[in-house]
Amino acid sequence: MDSSPVSPVPENNAPLTKANTRTNIKFHDFNLPQPLLRAIDDLGFEFCTPIQAQSLQITLQGHDVTGKAQTGTGKTAAFLTTIINDLYKNPLTEERFVGEPRALIIAPTRELVMQIAKDALLLCKYTDLKIITLVGGIDYQKQQQALDGQVVDIVVATPGRLLDFLSNRNIWLGMVELLVIDEADRMLDMGFIPQVRQIIASTPNKECRQTMLFSATFTDDILTLADRWAVNPVRIEVEPEKVTTDNVNQLVYLVTTKEKYSLLYNVIQSEEGERVIVFTNRRDQARKLADNLHRNGVSVGLLSGEVAQPKRVKTLEEFRSAVIQVLVATDVAGRGLHIDDISHVVNFTLPEEADDYVHRIGRTGRAGAFGTSISFACEDDSFLLPAIEAKIGMKLPCEYPPAELLEIPPAFSKPSKFKAEAPDTRKGGSGGNRNDQRRKKY
Repeated sequence: MDSSPVSPVPENNAPLTKANTRTNIKFHDFNLPQPLLRAIDDLGFEFCTPIQAQSLQITLQGHDVTGKAQTGTGKTAAFLTTIINDLYKNPLTEERFVGEPRALIIAPTRELVMQIAKDALLLCKYTDLKIITLVGGIDYQKQQQALDGQVVDIVVATPGRLLDFLSNRNIWLGMVELLVIDEADRMLDMGFIPQVRQIIASTPNKECRQTMLFSATFTDDILTLADRWAVNPVRIEVEPEKVTTDNVNQLVYLVTTKEKYSLLYNVIQSEEGERVIVFTNRRDQARKLADNLHRNGVSVGLLSGEVAQPKRVKTLEEFRSAVIQVLVATDVAGRGLHIDDISHVVNFTLPEEADDYVHRIGRTGRAGAFGTSISFACEDDSFLLPAIEAKIGMKLPCEYPPAELLEIPPAFSKPSKFKAEAPDTRKGGSGGNRNDQRRKKY
């Protein structure tokens, strides 16, 4: 059987991110099934990262874990390896029904869900395990049709859309054997924990499932949730050697608010600006910036919460394949995106949270490559620099940009392209008794 996911996942699958830090423990040291090892070999993985080595020794024995690890440390491959190993080695012989996954992964953003699903697809390449994503911004009925089309093994979802499916009784979580809660700190910050609680209440008791929770930080709230949702979870902490990598050259340009656009345009036009992500703090600002760049002849895409999901997926793929040179984004793109060969990250506005600065500049300087981070500090946001410097443990070099980077851009030559989109008000499918909707497949 084909292992392709049954919901929209981009076709050009980027490889799983390889973290720079390795251990002397190999994936072949574990008793993993051959189809999984073959997929791992195809990806060029040999040695485990610290989070992979530590967690796999525990999770492959069926124990619960609470892992502290940043994006890019290899945690996605760690929990996916555990899931695929368990599902492959323990196939169900009884009748299967649609809408009843055996593994559930919850993540806070659409982009992260799509990335996890793509990684799962690569690791499931030589198995017949089925993967589906449930995210907002994609037509509910199409997702329901995909879910009803065949049995599914792994569901990757955002809390809101998954709760829609639960409320409408279009999915049943009573067969979930493995549960992953990824970026729990981010979900806490975004106010998703009440939704996650409802979802977890629909799964088997914690004694009857394996639970893996991952977070970039261990706050009291996170540890309390982990203890509530898991059985004696083993705590794993992988601290990065540095908060930021030496592969990223960090620079701050001191400018006025009025000079920012001219500076951005000229940075993009420079020979070094091959592929650039520009971060702003607000959706309207991102839209206006993308529109101005487009009108100035720059090949640009927009990624923010107001952009419909199909268009966001298309934009990301165009950026990956260098069809567009510049991606203007809010912090929705700051986590969970694995795109190689990004030459520059530009903070058009400094982030209000120092953690977001770390995540933003982590989009460049990946996989051993070198990158540049340029932040624009003006009279409105320069006060944010001390907190960022305290977070990264270093003083950021601040200088005035050279005169050539402040030259006025040419007049607009194209019409507007990026306009505010109306919110998606489509609601989920009809309800009904879940037992009436369970249709036997095998």
